[in-house]
Amino acid sequence: MSPELQPDDQAISLERPAAGFPEAFLLGNGSLGATVYGRPGVEEFDLNLDTVWSGGPGRGPLNEVRPVALAELRAAVAAGEHARADKLARELQAQGWTESYQPLGRLSWRWGSHDESGPDESGTYGRQLDLASATARVATGSGSMETYVSAPDGVIVAEADGAEAPPGAALGFDSPHPGVDVTVSTQDGVEWLVAVGRAPSTALPNYVASDDALAYDTTAPDKHGLVDAGMGWAVVAAVTGDRRLVASAASGFRGVGERPSANLAALASEARARVRAALAREAADLRRRHLEDYTELFDRVRLDLSASDDSRATAAQRYFDLGRYLLISSSRRGTQAANLQGIWNVDVRPGWSSNYTTNINVEMNYWAAESTALPELHEPLFDLARDLAEAGRATAQAVYGAGGSTTHHNTDIWRFTPPVDGEPQWSNWQFGLAWIAAHVGDRLEYSWSDEFARSVALPVTRAVVEFALDQLVEDAEGKLVVSPSTSPEHPFLAGGERGTVTAGSTLDQELAAQALDRYVRLAERLDDVGDLTERCRDALARLRLPTVDDAGRLSEWAQPLQPSEPDHRHLSHLYGAYPGTRITETATPAEYEAVRRALAYRLEHGSGHTGWSQAWVLCLAARLRDAERAERSIGILVDELSSASLLDLHPMGSGAIFQIDGNLGGAAGLAELLVQSHDGAVSLLPTLPPSWRSGSVRGLRARGDRTVDVTWESGVLRRARIRTAVDDELVIELAAGPRPSVLDDTGAAIEPQPAGPAPRGRARWAWRSVAGRTYEIEKG
Repeated sequence: MSPELQPDDQAISLERPAAGFPEAFLLGNGSLGATVYGRPGVEEFDLNLDTVWSGGPGRGPLNEVRPVALAELRAAVAAGEHARADKLARELQAQGWTESYQPLGRLSWRWGSHDESGPDESGTYGRQLDLASATARVATGSGSMETYVSAPDGVIVAEADGAEAPPGAALGFDSPHPGVDVTVSTQDGVEWLVAVGRAPSTALPNYVASDDALAYDTTAPDKHGLVDAGMGWAVVAAVTGDRRLVASAASGFRGVGERPSANLAALASEARARVRAALAREAADLRRRHLEDYTELFDRVRLDLSASDDSRATAAQRYFDLGRYLLISSSRRGTQAANLQGIWNVDVRPGWSSNYTTNINVEMNYWAAESTALPELHEPLFDLARDLAEAGRATAQAVYGAGGSTTHHNTDIWRFTPPVDGEPQWSNWQFGLAWIAAHVGDRLEYSWSDEFARSVALPVTRAVVEFALDQLVEDAEGKLVVSPSTSPEHPFLAGGERGTVTAGSTLDQELAAQALDRYVRLAERLDDVGDLTERCRDALARLRLPTVDDAGRLSEWAQPLQPSEPDHRHLSHLYGAYPGTRITETATPAEYEAVRRALAYRLEHGSGHTGWSQAWVLCLAARLRDAERAERSIGILVDELSSASLLDLHPMGSGAIFQIDGNLGGAAGLAELLVQSHDGAVSLLPTLPPSWRSGSVRGLRARGDRTVDVTWESGVLRRARIRTAVDDELVIELAAGPRPSVLDDTGAAIEPQPAGPAPRGRARWAWRSVAGRTYEIEKG
């Protein structure tokens, strides 16, 4: 490692340039993304904007759905005619696909001597991603460079030091899109590069074989500069005499239902204005503004496992910091939600279109938002939920004749909501909006707001339950089940026959139950009770809840069906334990044990073989209080399912591709090991991994608007502090033992009282908390 880059527990330090995209360092401000490879002398930045997608609004007309198609499908399901049900499900599918997230291109900068090939025996090369400052560094024997992406100024900034580059143009740009116009000029000693182009008018998913999979529309914009599809984009970069690069970008996206702009001159002017404004600032001022913005978010939480003196703990700490760093870098107030790859992508037809996959992935991206004190970064997902609640109404009516709103298994920037053309096991799952909307309810559990409840939570949840109620039918026992229903991407076996579509999959029943219950409680609290509230109450009373099979495992389907893939990556039937909160050891002990057995069964057969799937395993292990399984899961995530730069990997064919969900879901799981709050108590150190012998965490958030700090030694709680924002009963849970010592921040002693049943080996204690007070707890 270069002596200029010292190892740091809040940094990723490597001794070689990135061999490809998954090994690169990712920088971003929520909208503008830069992939940095750490190449000596000539750096290359792959650029993205969160709003640059293929296509345009209003695509993908629905098939004409026969009025009796849904009734026939439900009849086939009820009769157990699985092959016929799958065939009929295809009649509900749309003519089209979601569009694809797009790269802009690769900006290159000759910043130093570029005859250095990288690492050598002298150890003069190193690259580092400093997670505490959101800065990428590269150092060689003759020079160094630092890069960051500023949110306040909307620009990429790179600063070089040391040996200068040979004479000649320093900037270059290469794009995978045809027809891109690139100009380089020099003005007043500043070298300028301007690149303008258009996104594809359509880019089908990478797994679709079609001669029409990729198309570009060369039609000139109308008099307003607008087009139906294929938005314009611009990249502007400048290099100053003091070897500072500043770059920005602009896109023609104007809104979900709006025709995009392809006025390339106007877009170039927009990007150039940001670059000029940044160049007008001193370099130190630019950096200060970036650091103040970033550290205000990142420094809210600090996990320190250095006292454990164990490489496994150090790796886990770094993975946690990286997860929060990536969320800060890919999701900000006013940006698009983070997609499958956050905001970073180098392919015109990326894996799964780099879109919003709603049957786990986009939701997992935000599992850590509330618990790790980044609530405002959750807002792009809420914006997505509101958009889909509106866009999905036409789909609910056209496909199902239903009220409310629906979104199927993926969507895009244009808010595509129908079931796409494909296999029913993934295409026909219709509860995507219900899962996304669950995050709206989660926000209120962490921090109640009347305004948010009325303006966002109530209307979004209403759209979900109106649709869900129309999806419920009576089964043979008079219970209500969702029909048609699938367990995402996982077919079943029945009498040797493979099928997909059934009634009452466990995931759909859990999502319906959660939405119905939350709507009732919202309506009651907001004094907005009406006929819909009564319908929800009645449905809840009759709703079939998940069953336990003969082996003691939580069933994936309402009927006694067998999994076609015992090692399946999705753990959909365990939703009620995580990310849901219905199944707990104290409230539903039999189901809790059934979840444990179901997870063990999946893992025994090889599940958890993708990064995001293993992150889900970690979260479930945390909820199941299984510290040893959690330790193994962390090891698999870090050692087997991460690149050299710790980016989450999804094995695919002979290689693997980057997906951000495992990084972000992993961070949520790591937080869940230390503090939980879903079961009526703030649980301290519920699932401490064996290698985390001693350490501390500061700033984690708990439901009920609480902030929690914890310190432990030799695996035992030493001290905790809980700051409360509301007057309420505070229930804590910790290892069983004598009454803990509690002091408030005035020094007054609090005498906590025993508080009901607790998980095995634990005890719960309660007292009345006062808003604004901090309580210090020491184990008795």
